[in-house]
Amino acid sequence: MEVTRINFREVVAELDSVIPAAQFLAIDGEFTGLHTGQDVNAFDTPAQYYSKLRSGGMDFLLVQFGLCAFSYDEENDKYLHRAYNFYIFPKPQSRSSPDPRFLCQSSSIEFLASQGFDFNKLFKEGIPYLTQPEEQKLRDYLEEKQKNRSNVNSSPGNDENSQIIPIPDEHVSTIEDICSRIEEFLANSEPEELELDRCNAFVRKLIFQTVAQRFDNKKVQLESRLTDTRNRVLVVTRVGNEEDRKKKEQEKREKELQDLEDAIGFTQVLRKISQSGKLVIGHNMLLDICHVIHQCYFPLPEDYSEFKEMVNCVFPKLLDTKYMSSLSPFKDKISSSILTHLYKTLSEDPFKMYSADPEEEGKGYNSLNEKYHEAGYDAYITGLCFIAMANHLGLLQKPKQIPVLASSPLLNPYLNKLFLMRVQDFPYINLFGDDPVSPRDHVFYVSFPKDWKTYDLTQLFSPFGSVFIAWLSDTSAYVALHHRDQANLVQKTLTQSDTYTVMTYAAHQQLQDGRTKCRCAFSGGKSLCAQCIGGRTIAKQTVPASPTTSARKRRSVEALQEEPEMQSATSKRKRSRSFGETSYSKRIIDPIPEEKEMDDAGQNGQSDKKQDQSTRRKKSEGNVNSPRTISGSSVGNKKAKSIKQFQESDTWD
Repeated sequence: MEVTRINFREVVAELDSVIPAAQFLAIDGEFTGLHTGQDVNAFDTPAQYYSKLRSGGMDFLLVQFGLCAFSYDEENDKYLHRAYNFYIFPKPQSRSSPDPRFLCQSSSIEFLASQGFDFNKLFKEGIPYLTQPEEQKLRDYLEEKQKNRSNVNSSPGNDENSQIIPIPDEHVSTIEDICSRIEEFLANSEPEELELDRCNAFVRKLIFQTVAQRFDNKKVQLESRLTDTRNRVLVVTRVGNEEDRKKKEQEKREKELQDLEDAIGFTQVLRKISQSGKLVIGHNMLLDICHVIHQCYFPLPEDYSEFKEMVNCVFPKLLDTKYMSSLSPFKDKISSSILTHLYKTLSEDPFKMYSADPEEEGKGYNSLNEKYHEAGYDAYITGLCFIAMANHLGLLQKPKQIPVLASSPLLNPYLNKLFLMRVQDFPYINLFGDDPVSPRDHVFYVSFPKDWKTYDLTQLFSPFGSVFIAWLSDTSAYVALHHRDQANLVQKTLTQSDTYTVMTYAAHQQLQDGRTKCRCAFSGGKSLCAQCIGGRTIAKQTVPASPTTSARKRRSVEALQEEPEMQSATSKRKRSRSFGETSYSKRIIDPIPEEKEMDDAGQNGQSDKKQDQSTRRKKSEGNVNSPRTISGSSVGNKKAKSIKQFQESDTWD
């Protein structure tokens, strides 16, 4: 059932009985755009995700809202539904009403148009709405207006304390002509009202002032009205006796209160949903919830925890079917959780799709007549998917529990958790507790030149296996290792250079949050922060003279001072194969002491390549004579093993 400003009052009254009788409510929304500004990253935390959504998505409008109330007929063992498709648009009801600006995203508008969205109906008949602060402001304004009108007994121009405005010569004839028409109107009994010609706001002010001076306010009443064509006109009516005057004043007050209720508009529907305490179902519903709260309750708070509290207050019971489908026992049986794909999957074995007939003709949908991306229909399909998954849970129980209704404890693991799109390992926002915590020791923040592409990053991390890259900007990205056990080796091997920097995910998060200062001066160059990259120079560093400086730090600096020509031709050739002859010639990994020792061992191994395996092993072990070498056979075996391992992987193939 389509709902516009024309039939909205009737539908609101109907919802007073429909919502309390429902088992659960399904919702969906359509928007003028999705996101602008900084894109969501695969390694955002839930708080960062919300912050980006709040700053980049709330300038768009929710323009269509689908509500589908599902009930269960126990006697006939079947589900019923009643669906509503609301067109929503913030049309100002009066000069004091908000007149918001909003964004449109061309791809979203084109998509809605391709799905048959009626934009003419939206703009001409869309239902307005108000936030609570906006509503309170209008109520205060109306109360003050009615109080002033009572004090002056009629129009504002009758106030003795009001300043008299001189009538300019060019408007004298107009004012006199209007006064003559009013006198003629009062002299006759017909018509009941006299509508004056349209004029500007200044002339209207002069008319109010002159009528208040020349005519008895107990006999004539002058008021301003807004026509259907959005034009403002002045209307003159006869007052009659005192009783008639009070009656007209009461009617006017009631009309003003009704206009206020019309301005509140769609917000009334959401209040009925919230006050009912019913389970509210949605599919990937975080964006829907954010827009509903932002447009019809309060602007979204900047604080993430405050946002969760606000959602709990407005919608105490939520269930996201996209999140539900991502958990056991569904995730292994559902290959795609897109709503259309989900409905199709749940219609096949091992699942069973249940039907839900409309309670009343013309106020529901049929799944055979597809209307995807119409908010009311999507809400209907979302509800059917929920019924199918809930009853599948019941079939897995011993004994079986059918039907599984909204109050069933089987649904508790899925309640009040909102699915997060595109996030790798934080799959949801937990509205009733702490968000999930996933270790990201295998994730690294990398900054690099602007001309680097995905291939450059994969080559840099190629010794450690396959990686997942989540771009942050043209010069930075998060890189996640497929083999998590390689994280320590990355930190030992990929030190900073004049071309790129590598930092652990945890260190980068601390820098972003301002919880730590740059530690590059205390980490041997391995934790260079992004702000120091531009000022860092590798060439010709001096060994720290402080007696407290560790031998490890001194050897790191000495290794950085080694001239390129001191490296063997074999080592250079291996590096060239690792990074490519041309594209990566500048991208040389800074040597650290362990790497230098391994390179020396590799040189000796290459020179004696024709010798038998036992001879090479002896030479390799005998060649590790740096100050870091620890005596003992077990230690020597470990060192030899690490040298061999480096030789096998040095080409990074």
